[in-house]
Amino acid sequence: MCRVHHLEVRVNAITVRNLPPAVARAVRGKARKEKLSLNKAVVKLLEEATGTKARRQVIHHDLDHLAGTWSQEEYEQFMEALREQRQIDPQMWR
Repeated sequence: MCRVHHLEVRVNAITVRNLPPAVARAVRGKARKEKLSLNKAVVKLLEEATGTKARRQVIHHDLDHLAGTWSQEEYEQFMEALREQRQIDPQMWR
Protein backbone atom coordinates (compact mmCIF):
# COMPACT_ATOMS: atom_id res chain seq x y z
CA MET A 1 0.00 0.00 0.00
CA CYS A 2 1.34 3.42 -0.91
CA ARG A 3 0.59 6.31 1.38
CA VAL A 4 0.49 9.79 0.00
CA HIS A 5 1.33 12.51 2.47
CA HIS A 6 -0.53 15.74 1.99
CA LEU A 7 1.57 18.83 2.61
CA GLU A 8 -0.49 21.85 3.51
CA VAL A 9 1.04 25.16 2.57
CA ARG A 10 -0.54 28.19 4.10
CA VAL A 11 -0.11 31.41 2.18
CA ASN A 12 -0.60 34.63 4.09
CA ALA A 13 -1.51 37.42 1.73
CA ILE A 14 -1.90 41.05 2.70
CA THR A 15 -3.22 43.78 0.43
CA VAL A 16 -1.72 47.21 0.97
CA ARG A 17 -3.78 50.18 -0.18
CA ASN A 18 -2.72 53.79 -0.67
CA LEU A 19 0.99 52.96 -0.74
CA PRO A 20 2.84 56.28 -0.84
CA PRO A 21 4.78 56.74 -4.11
CA ALA A 22 8.07 57.24 -2.24
CA VAL A 23 7.59 53.91 -0.43
CA ALA A 24 6.77 52.15 -3.71
CA ARG A 25 9.94 53.61 -5.29
CA ALA A 26 12.01 52.49 -2.31
CA VAL A 27 10.64 48.93 -2.54
CA ARG A 28 11.30 48.81 -6.29
CA GLY A 29 14.79 50.18 -5.70
CA LYS A 30 15.55 47.53 -3.09
CA ALA A 31 14.22 44.79 -5.37
CA ARG A 32 16.34 46.03 -8.26
CA LYS A 33 19.47 46.50 -6.11
CA GLU A 34 19.23 43.06 -4.50
CA LYS A 35 17.87 41.35 -7.64
CA LEU A 36 14.68 40.25 -5.86
CA SER A 37 11.08 40.09 -6.92
CA LEU A 38 8.90 42.90 -5.57
CA ASN A 39 7.19 40.40 -3.29
CA LYS A 40 10.48 39.15 -1.83
CA ALA A 41 11.69 42.72 -1.35
CA VAL A 42 8.49 43.61 0.55
CA VAL A 43 8.76 40.48 2.72
CA LYS A 44 12.42 41.22 3.46
CA LEU A 45 11.66 44.82 4.39
CA LEU A 46 8.79 43.76 6.65
CA GLU A 47 10.94 41.10 8.36
CA GLU A 48 13.68 43.67 8.97
CA ALA A 49 11.21 46.28 10.23
CA THR A 50 9.46 43.90 12.62
CA GLY A 51 12.58 42.11 13.85
CA THR A 52 11.22 38.76 12.70
CA LYS A 53 13.75 38.08 10.00
CA ALA A 54 14.49 34.37 9.81
CA ARG A 55 18.11 33.76 10.62
CA ARG A 56 20.17 31.18 8.82
CA GLN A 57 21.28 28.48 11.21
CA VAL A 58 25.06 28.15 11.34
CA ILE A 59 25.97 24.50 11.68
CA HIS A 60 29.79 24.59 11.93
CA HIS A 61 32.37 27.16 12.97
CA ASP A 62 35.42 24.90 13.01
CA LEU A 63 37.08 26.38 9.89
CA ASP A 64 35.97 30.00 10.25
CA HIS A 65 39.45 31.14 11.32
CA LEU A 66 40.82 29.98 7.94
CA ALA A 67 38.33 31.79 5.72
CA GLY A 68 39.92 34.54 3.67
CA THR A 69 43.40 34.16 5.14
CA TRP A 70 45.37 33.15 2.02
CA SER A 71 47.59 35.67 0.32
CA GLN A 72 47.49 35.91 -3.47
CA GLU A 73 50.80 34.01 -3.61
CA GLU A 74 49.44 31.19 -1.43
CA TYR A 75 46.33 30.99 -3.61
CA GLU A 76 48.42 30.73 -6.76
CA GLN A 77 50.60 28.01 -5.21
CA PHE A 78 47.50 26.05 -4.26
CA MET A 79 46.00 26.39 -7.73
CA GLU A 80 49.29 25.25 -9.29
CA ALA A 81 49.28 22.14 -7.07
CA LEU A 82 45.72 21.41 -8.20
CA ARG A 83 46.69 21.81 -11.85
CA GLU A 84 49.44 19.24 -11.37
CA GLN A 85 47.01 16.81 -9.72
CA ARG A 86 44.45 17.24 -12.48
CA GLN A 87 46.79 16.00 -15.19
CA ILE A 88 45.52 12.87 -16.92
CA ASP A 89 48.04 10.14 -17.64
CA PRO A 90 46.90 8.49 -20.90
CA GLN A 91 48.86 5.32 -20.03
CA MET A 92 46.68 4.76 -16.98
CA TRP A 93 43.50 4.80 -19.10
CA ARG A 94 44.46 2.05 -21.53
